[in-house]
Order: sequence, then structure tokens, then C-alpha cells
Amino acid sequence: MARNIFNQPPKDEKESAAPSPTMQKTAKLPGSVGGLRDSLREITANSIRDIEPDQIDMDGLRDRLVLEDTSIDELAESIRKHGQQVPIMVRPSGQPDRYRIIYGRRRLAAIRKIGGTVKAIVRTLDDDASLIAQGQENNLRLDPSFIEKSLFIREMQEIGYKPGVIQDALGLTRQGVSNHRVVIDQLPDGLVQLIGPAHGIGRRQWGDLAALSGKVDLVNSAKEVIAALPDDTPSPERFQAVYSACSHKARADKKPTNRGVTSVVKNESGDTVGTLTVDQKAIAIKIAKKDNPEFGQWLEERAEAALLQLFDTWRNESGSGS
Repeated sequence: MARNIFNQPPKDEKESAAPSPTMQKTAKLPGSVGGLRDSLREITANSIRDIEPDQIDMDGLRDRLVLEDTSIDELAESIRKHGQQVPIMVRPSGQPDRYRIIYGRRRLAAIRKIGGTVKAIVRTLDDDASLIAQGQENNLRLDPSFIEKSLFIREMQEIGYKPGVIQDALGLTRQGVSNHRVVIDQLPDGLVQLIGPAHGIGRRQWGDLAALSGKVDLVNSAKEVIAALPDDTPSPERFQAVYSACSHKARADKKPTNRGVTSVVKNESGDTVGTLTVDQKAIAIKIAKKDNPEFGQWLEERAEAALLQLFDTWRNESGSGS
């Protein structure tokens, strides 16, 4: 079960500052007054603050492939008309009056487009807790696509996050994390960035595309396909176009099976004597006994000697020696 990271006591500089004399006196009061004090502190800790966007650093792990797209413009227009309905979450930075984003990157990008302050919850969380909060909030609000989760997992693993933290962040089992990583490791660098997040395209489809990497240059093929598409082509459609083109190319490049060339050998009367089949691997002489049973019986008795005689003739004519 994911850890409860939303009820941790605040540790930012305002809450952790030395208590005032009034607060010291209140701290000595027993019973209901002390409970009221704790409740007020909790309300303060959970209050939403208005923060200037330029005070917030967009650091940490990227869980989205695209931030500057039409969905950001639509979100910005919605916030302009109706206001910011859902706060983002930040944590104090090491610098005064600066914060680091935990989640809400799309909302922050939208507000930066239209101007104004950002409504934000401030929490003092460590890296693990921040990562879990980021992953869980994104899963609840706008589920990242399969390939976005795969990239997120790879980046978390490369940085050194523990398996349990990664599983909590995305709500995946250990096997689920492994399934995402297997696919992303098979895809060449740069391919996902060309296609985009491709919402609705799952593990099997990405896996099928990855399987073509040994037969087709996926990146260059994707560049050619996407260059021919309209600029506003949705990411899932870009994926389908790339996959279709690469699949077709893989089939076209596959060498056809060489079944050889077969010719019918006939005598001077036009009767079929047998067939001769030649391919890159063998020469086959076939005599159908039903067509000429007597000749077939005769050849069967002499075939080995006849083949050796032909071999000796070739050797003498070619000068291959004895």
C-alpha cells in the first residue's frame, strides 16, 4: 500500500520558526485549548497559498512527454474563464521564497501563459515522498500513457530510486514495472519523442513496434512518415502511421523463399521423362514411376553408378584431379 504522504507535519521555514511568546503560553494550556491549537496548526499547514509562477522551479523528473501542446492552451483558457480550481503542490527550495514543483506541471505551464499567481499547497517532503505524491496525483487526474510511464520508470531507476518507491509512485506491481522497462529498453533512442505520448496505445502495440527494430530503421522511418503528416496529427495517429509503415517495410524487405526453378525433361517423342529442379541449395532429378515404370526401375538400379560416372566426367573435364 502506498504510504500516506499528505498528512506529514509541515517543516517549511514559517512553521519551523521559533514560536512566539503567545504561542509558548498557548502551548502550556491543557485540554481543549491545546487541541484547538493543534487544529489551527493543521488548518494552516493545509492552507492554499498564492505564489508567483517565477518563484517555482520546474525541476524533478518529467512524467509527461509534452507540456507545450494544444491541451495546455485549452487548460489555460479554462483557468482564465473559471479560475484555477485545483491547486498544485510544491515544496520549499533551498533558496528563500523559492519552491520546487511536486505535481501540477500542466497547470503551472497554463498559468504562465495567461499570467497571475498560482494556487499551491506547500509541503516539506523528501525526494521519495515527492515522487510518490507526483505519481499518485497524475494517476488520479490525467493518467500518463504507457510509454510515458515507461520513460518515467527508466529515469527513476537510473537515478537510483528503490523499487518500492517506484511501485508506490505509479501504483504498479513489481512485474508491472518490469513489463514497462522491457518495452522501453527495446525501443531506439529518439523514437518515442518523435511519436509522442500516444494515449491509448498500450504495451502490446509498443512491443510489436519494438520487435521491428531488428528489421527496420525505426527512427528514420518514423521521421519520414511523420514529416508527411499534418502538424496537428494526434500522437496516437502518428503511432499507427509509423507502425503501419514499418510493418509494411519489414514485410517488403523480407527475402522471398527460393523455391527453385523446375523444368520438365522430355524425349524426342515429347513424352515426359522426369523433372529437374534447381535452386540455390540443391539440384534434384525426379522420375515419376507411374509415368515410366520400367525406366524408373532401371534407373533405381543404376542411379548410384550413374551419379559417380557423372562426377568423374566433371572432374576430368574441369581438371580437378583425382
